[in-house]
Amino acid sequence: MSEVCAVPVIAIDGPTASGKGTVAQRVANALGWAVLDSGALYRLTALACIDQGVAPDDESGAAKIAAGLDVRFVDGCIFMAGQDVTEAIRAENVGLFASQIAALGRVREALLGRQRAFRQLPGLVADGRDMGTVVFPDAPLKVFLVADVHARAQRRCKQLIEKGFPANLADLTRDLEARDARDQSRANAPLAAAPDAVTLDSSQLSIEETVNAVLDLWSNRGASGTHTG
Repeated sequence: MSEVCAVPVIAIDGPTASGKGTVAQRVANALGWAVLDSGALYRLTALACIDQGVAPDDESGAAKIAAGLDVRFVDGCIFMAGQDVTEAIRAENVGLFASQIAALGRVREALLGRQRAFRQLPGLVADGRDMGTVVFPDAPLKVFLVADVHARAQRRCKQLIEKGFPANLADLTRDLEARDARDQSRANAPLAAAPDAVTLDSSQLSIEETVNAVLDLWSNRGASGTHTG
């Protein structure tokens, strides 16, 4: 256990579409570390539930699926039961379902050990909603990445259109507001900044600027407060 805890972790938490996944990947690339997209595990569970006809309020059924996920992460692609689902898990209906099952305690417990297993040398950049509060509470750097809902909706709309998915800015804004409320109010691991997290507002920052801000924080560990662009 002491060897595992000696592996450095940068935990990046924040609301949906705050850019944490892209930032985490680029920070990991810059450091030569592994990356954990914890949201992908919930989306994978959601996709499997949808495929198997499990309702989002079926805690027992969803937890069973989460515990038995046949998943592989290979060269930036995600495979479930041998099929490439990298794009399929990014569909909006899957994201909505994932947000619902993420509130279920048994689902979160089923995925906890799987998430912690990503902690390997030389280090890990983990993104999600409870990386710094629940999964890696001893992470030496915790970043809470935020952006206003309108900026996030515009980013998500652009991403969906680029990937060939239909997108409506007004609908996305409402969906993000609903997800924020659900994530912040859920009983199990609600979305919140860890007491020792650094809040970084990326509303007016480019991806490159946000990545550089996180790398600067890592180089100057011990900094605290709110950083905005």
